[in-house]
Amino acid sequence: MDVYKVNHEGALLFEQPFIKVPFEQFRKIFKTSQRHIERDFTALQKDAADLAKKNPQGDDALKQLDAMINKVQGLKRKLSELHENSNAPAQASMRRRLDHLTDFEKLVSTEQPEFNAWSDTRLNRWLVDWALRNGREETAKAVAKNSDIENLVDIDLFSDIHRIEEALKKHSCTEALTWCSQNKTALAKLKSPLEFDLRLQEYIELARVGKSQEAVAYANKHFSAYLGTHPNEVTRCMGLLAYGPDTRSTVYKRLYDPSRWNSLIRSFRQAAYSLHSLPTEPFLNLALYAGLAALKLPSCYCGHDPNIDCPICDSAGLGKLAEEVPYSHHSNSTIVCRISGKIMNEDNPPLAFPNGYVYSMEALHEMSIRSNGVVTCPRSGHVCKYHELRKVFIT
Repeated sequence: MDVYKVNHEGALLFEQPFIKVPFEQFRKIFKTSQRHIERDFTALQKDAADLAKKNPQGDDALKQLDAMINKVQGLKRKLSELHENSNAPAQASMRRRLDHLTDFEKLVSTEQPEFNAWSDTRLNRWLVDWALRNGREETAKAVAKNSDIENLVDIDLFSDIHRIEEALKKHSCTEALTWCSQNKTALAKLKSPLEFDLRLQEYIELARVGKSQEAVAYANKHFSAYLGTHPNEVTRCMGLLAYGPDTRSTVYKRLYDPSRWNSLIRSFRQAAYSLHSLPTEPFLNLALYAGLAALKLPSCYCGHDPNIDCPICDSAGLGKLAEEVPYSHHSNSTIVCRISGKIMNEDNPPLAFPNGYVYSMEALHEMSIRSNGVVTCPRSGHVCKYHELRKVFIT
C-alpha cells in the first residue's frame, strides 16, 4: 500500500552531509599527496638537469644518483604512510556509507524488518551527532562503538572542530588559521571572511598590549591582501594604534571588546559546517521538528478527548515542543483508528456506531470476537451488536 511505501527522496534529503564529510577528507588527502608529488618531482627534475649539465664521472655520478633514488624512495614512503593513515580509512568510511544508502534504496515498505533495522542505525547516527555537537564526545564514542557505526559518524571531524574552538576560547588563533590555510580554496568559494577576522583579531591583541611596532609589521605582512575585499576594515584597524583598550570611541571600543572571541567561535563553527554541508542544528532536532510539524493538527490542542496514540496530544511532552512548529498541511486526509492506531483505508475500512463514533473494522472485529459479538464504544460507552455497525464511505 502507498501509505507504507518508503519515501526515499524525502529521507535522502538529510543524507547529503553523510557523503560530503568523507569526500572532503578524501579531497584533502588528494591535495596533500599532489603537493608532495609536485614539490619532490620539481626537486628531482632540477637535480636531473644539474646532473646532465655537470656530467660527473665515476663515484660523483653514483653519489648523485643515489641521492636522487633516496628522494624518490622518501616520496614513496610519504605517500604510502599517507594512504595507510588517512586515505584508506576515508575510503573505508565512504564505502560503508554508500553501502548503507544502497541498503536503504532497496527497501520498499516501512513494514519490512530491514527498514526498522536501518531506521535504528540512522537514529543512533543522529544521537552521536547530537552528542558531538553538545560536547559529549565520550558518550558519542560509546554509542558509535556499541552500535558498530564508527564509519558512519564524524567523530574525528567534530573532535577537530572542538579542539579549534577550545583554542579560540583561550584567545589563540593559531589553530584556526592553520585550518583556514588547509581549506583556503573551499573558504574562498564560500566567500567566508573567517581568515581576515582571525588576522584582525591577532592584530587587535598586539595593539591591546601596546606592541605597536609588531602590530604595524603584522599589518604590513597580512593586510595588504585584503585591501581589495575589506578596505574599510583595514583602514579602521590602522587607527586602532592611536587608541587604548579603555577608549571611549565607540568604533574602537567595539574592536577591543572581548566578546569578539565568541563571534569568532561562531564564525568558525559556521564555516566548518558549511564546508561539509552540515546544518547548524543537530539532525535529531531537524528530524524532530519535521515529525512534529507533520503530525500537528488544531485538534491536538482542543483540550478535550485527546488521542492517546498522538504524541502531539501529550501537552506535557512532545506537545510542548510542537508549539514552536507550524501546523501540518495535508492535501489528502488520513483517518486513524483511535482503538488500534492503524490507518483506515480500503483494506481496513471505517465502521460507525449508531451514535456516530467511527473506528476501524479490524479493531472492532477483534473486540467482537472477545465479547461474543458485542462491541463497546471506548469514548461514549455505547454498547451494540457487531452487525449493527454501519460502513462509512468517505468521499
